[in-house]
Amino acid sequence: MRSKIRSLVSTIRLTGLAVAALALWGFATLAEEVLEKETYDFDSSILLALRNIHTPLLDRIMFGFTCLGEPNLLLAMCVTLGILLLVRKHRSEALTIAIAGGGAVGLNLLLKQLFARDRPQLWERVVDVRFYSFPSGHAMISMVIYGLLGYFLVARFPKQKWLICCLTVLLITAIGLSRLYLGVHWPTDIIAGYTAGLVWLIACILSLEVWKQFSADRALTEEEFLSPENPQE
Repeated sequence: MRSKIRSLVSTIRLTGLAVAALALWGFATLAEEVLEKETYDFDSSILLALRNIHTPLLDRIMFGFTCLGEPNLLLAMCVTLGILLLVRKHRSEALTIAIAGGGAVGLNLLLKQLFARDRPQLWERVVDVRFYSFPSGHAMISMVIYGLLGYFLVARFPKQKWLICCLTVLLITAIGLSRLYLGVHWPTDIIAGYTAGLVWLIACILSLEVWKQFSADRALTEEEFLSPENPQE
């Protein structure tokens, strides 16, 4: 039974690595196109199409979604969740979410500085934005934090895994779409944010799973060593 579980876990990890590798390749390809300024027509056509569907109601809805992806809010969520996990003695999960949140913010700032892409100026924006555009911090950090939160919830409520996964994907997608609707990011910024965030999310989840497996194996070894069949001398 134990060998079957390990085989399943290994398959999941290999799948995760394959997805992460594909996402990394996608980010690299997109970044090259952006650096060569070959995405302007694609980006501007999508933004202008979204501009045509603006309504006061949609403005409020999209502003609400964009607020849910604010890096400061997501970092506060990380701190709160991390404290709750520590109180419940889930130290590995608490450490993972701290690394995930801090790493996502730091990596996003580094990438923005590296590419130094200006934000769209196709119309007058109604939200205040600073710093560079590529990749989107809202898309990248929400992918990591909400993705990790969804992972924790699926582990806690496996019977509702499809509902949790669907709601998580819808929320992350809505946050990215809101940045386009508000005209503060190019579509390629959002795609790049998702791909970079997915790589970091998978790395954090896999590291947590490896650590859990290592801790479980060590605890089992100690239990077998201390069992009556293997008395200490």
